[in-house]
Amino acid sequence: MIIKSTRTVAGQVLVFQVALVVLLVACGVFALILQSERDTSAEARRRSTAVAQTFAHSPGVQEALRTPDPSKTLQPLTEAARRAADVDFIVVMDTEGIRYTHPLPDRIGQRFVGEIGPSLAGRVYVESVDGPLGREVQATVPVENADSEVVALVSAGMKVENVESQLNRQLPIILGAGAGALVLSAAVTALVGRRLRRQTHSLAPDEMALMYEHHDTVLHSVREGVLIVAADGRLMLANDEARRLLELPRDIEGRLVSELPGLDPETKALLASGREVTDEVHLAGERLIAVNQRPTGREGGPRETVVTLRDSTELQAVTGRAEVARERLRLLYDAGLRIGTTLDVLRTADELARVPIPRFADFVTVDLADAVLHGEEPAPTGTDMRRAAVSGIVDNHPLTEQGRLFDYLPATPQARGFGSGRSQLVSDLPTATDWRVQDPERAKAIIDYGIHSLITAPIQARGVVLGMATFWRTQQHERFNDEDVSLAEELVARAAISIDNARRYTREHALAVTLQRSLLPQAMPEQNALDIAYRYLPAQSGVGGDWFDVIPMPGSRVALAVGDVVGHGLHAAATMGRLRTAVHNFSALDLPPDELLSHLDDLVGSIDQSEAAESAAGVVGATCLYGIYDPVTRRYVMARAGHLVPALVRPDGTVTFPDVPAGPPLGLGGMPFQTAEFCLAEGTQLVLYTDGLIEDRRRDLDVGMELLREALTGSPGRSPEETCQNVLDRVLPGRPKDDVALLVARTRQLPPDRIADWDVPPDPAAVAGMRDAVSRKLEAWGLAEVAFTLELILSELITNAIRYGSGPIHVRLIYDRTLICEVADGSSTSPHLRYAATTDEGGRGLFLVSQMAERWGTRYTPQGKVIWAEQALPQGLADH
Repeated sequence: MIIKSTRTVAGQVLVFQVALVVLLVACGVFALILQSERDTSAEARRRSTAVAQTFAHSPGVQEALRTPDPSKTLQPLTEAARRAADVDFIVVMDTEGIRYTHPLPDRIGQRFVGEIGPSLAGRVYVESVDGPLGREVQATVPVENADSEVVALVSAGMKVENVESQLNRQLPIILGAGAGALVLSAAVTALVGRRLRRQTHSLAPDEMALMYEHHDTVLHSVREGVLIVAADGRLMLANDEARRLLELPRDIEGRLVSELPGLDPETKALLASGREVTDEVHLAGERLIAVNQRPTGREGGPRETVVTLRDSTELQAVTGRAEVARERLRLLYDAGLRIGTTLDVLRTADELARVPIPRFADFVTVDLADAVLHGEEPAPTGTDMRRAAVSGIVDNHPLTEQGRLFDYLPATPQARGFGSGRSQLVSDLPTATDWRVQDPERAKAIIDYGIHSLITAPIQARGVVLGMATFWRTQQHERFNDEDVSLAEELVARAAISIDNARRYTREHALAVTLQRSLLPQAMPEQNALDIAYRYLPAQSGVGGDWFDVIPMPGSRVALAVGDVVGHGLHAAATMGRLRTAVHNFSALDLPPDELLSHLDDLVGSIDQSEAAESAAGVVGATCLYGIYDPVTRRYVMARAGHLVPALVRPDGTVTFPDVPAGPPLGLGGMPFQTAEFCLAEGTQLVLYTDGLIEDRRRDLDVGMELLREALTGSPGRSPEETCQNVLDRVLPGRPKDDVALLVARTRQLPPDRIADWDVPPDPAAVAGMRDAVSRKLEAWGLAEVAFTLELILSELITNAIRYGSGPIHVRLIYDRTLICEVADGSSTSPHLRYAATTDEGGRGLFLVSQMAERWGTRYTPQGKVIWAEQALPQGLADH
């Protein structure tokens, strides 16, 4: 009690003396601060702001900021300015607050201590902070470029101890007095304490015992091992956790760490070295120990090393599992990006086979029902399976090759998975037997190759199994386990949707292509006016509405048509079929091209109106080019509705694009169409095409037209087939986004000796003379056996022209594949076929013509009309 009382008195005396001195010093400092606070604060702000602004606007600062190393240029300048301005620092920094300059070079590149937000907004900001030089008063100003943008910041300031100069001059007096009082009180206290320490040895025995107990409890209760190693490498202390982790005996203190049992040489070397390490992992038996080592004795104490040990074995295991999970997530992420990039079934299957290699499997095979490859639904059993994709770490493997067709035998894992819709795991292929029945010889080769396990997962979408994906592992991987099955199912599930989408697209695409091809000409009609070649290529992204046609016309003429319906899919293909049918029907009326396009325009307009309630997208945008070639006169008459102009390849190989008036696309209405007429030399090639041939996103229309010109130029003797192929090879884009229709027709001229013309006077008596003239001509052509029938037809037609028509009357015979008789007159009255009554004297002429002729009809010309009739020729007489 005496010791405690004595110590308490000494303490009270010391506290009283210190309190008294502090009170006196505080009063003096308070009075001094009240006197000088205002002046010193204003002076500090003014000087810091002036220096910072002066340096920020100094010449050369912004040029230095744009150099690769601004610090190299600015550091000498700021130091010179700092000494000249009598401030403690000038700091130049970027807009992120990273210093370019500082009085302490090691602070360059570090973040500025202070607020930079107001200065980034263009304002001058003054503050007081605890900076690298101590308590500082600093002003921060922006450096602005010519566009008033802040490109850097400049801060200048002074330490508080230098700013408060007046206070510093008076403080030593007050502080000196206070220090003297403190020294005096400390001396008195020291004398009292010294006497007390001699009497009590500083601490009482119970306090010493209590301190030791606390120290021992903490040291041996913590869950980290603690070692203290002396400078000579001897172990001074080891707590209980360290003994457990390192399996040290009880009497280990005092021994050299190099003699500790159970430690690997690398750990012993680390403990003996005394070097500083952080979380360095070492092996101690079966444990992974994280070692932290720090030296002591930096302030004159004994030079020892404190080592802490932490068991990281479980953490390492958890980290390993987390890394495996991370790799699996990364694999699934890559699968989502790389599987299903196209709507092609085989391409998607190949992507599924490639993604897991080598991270999950060494080989992957993908088997799909053969019906799936054709867009159909698969069978419920594993029959007619085709190996759609095979991929692996090497190409020379024993697995079944790609493209092979086979059936799953019931006992195989693939058959069980296909039937049940659940994945199958075979973790030990050498000992399993059910999978070998599919192909015993190949199974033996697979085992000899080193493949030891497999997972086969059903490719399932909408509850339907489309195929099986099988993952194989060799000795380079551990055997598959149940956790791997879930990953395989996730991979296959992502691919199954893409494969099913590709299957459905294949089916729809095949249906559309089938529909479109059924609507296009299946074969070219027989005719002698043109040599025809054509190509039709559906777009890879879906069928469109491109079409073409070759239509025989009366008088050995041939109509050529090509068109395009904007859009893709079944609707465009169906619309194209309607337009092609309409062109056939209108051409049967033998209308001029401009009139035919007008009727077609009205039809498209009515289609748009009828479908407006169902869909906002009509047929507006359909284009068409229609022309008629006459081999007798070599005249070609054409008109176009928003379509591209054709190309004419003359017999000498030169190419022109004729000037054909461009009408509006079909369906717009309100604008008339115009025709253009050309006389073509025999052997001229007409090249009709759709925009898919020459237009592409990567090139302009003019570029495509020029490529077409270059492909057609030269080689005057080239056949239409050769022209088609050459155009496709040189002009067609690599992956056309639109349908391509190409029609090449080389003109022929009917020989003049196969044509006969007569002018007929408007007198019924002239009919007999015409019969004689025609009979002689037919005999000269070797067609005497059809002369009687033709004379009857000609008599009726001439009689009708004389009786009901007007002059001039003209008769023309054409000997082609059929015998064509034409009677032209100046009247536009239309003859009608009717059945005459038994009491009627007339009205049977056209009826007789329709019975004796193979076909007959009327076409109108600017001069009147032409009534024509065709008569089939006997076998062997037709000119092919």
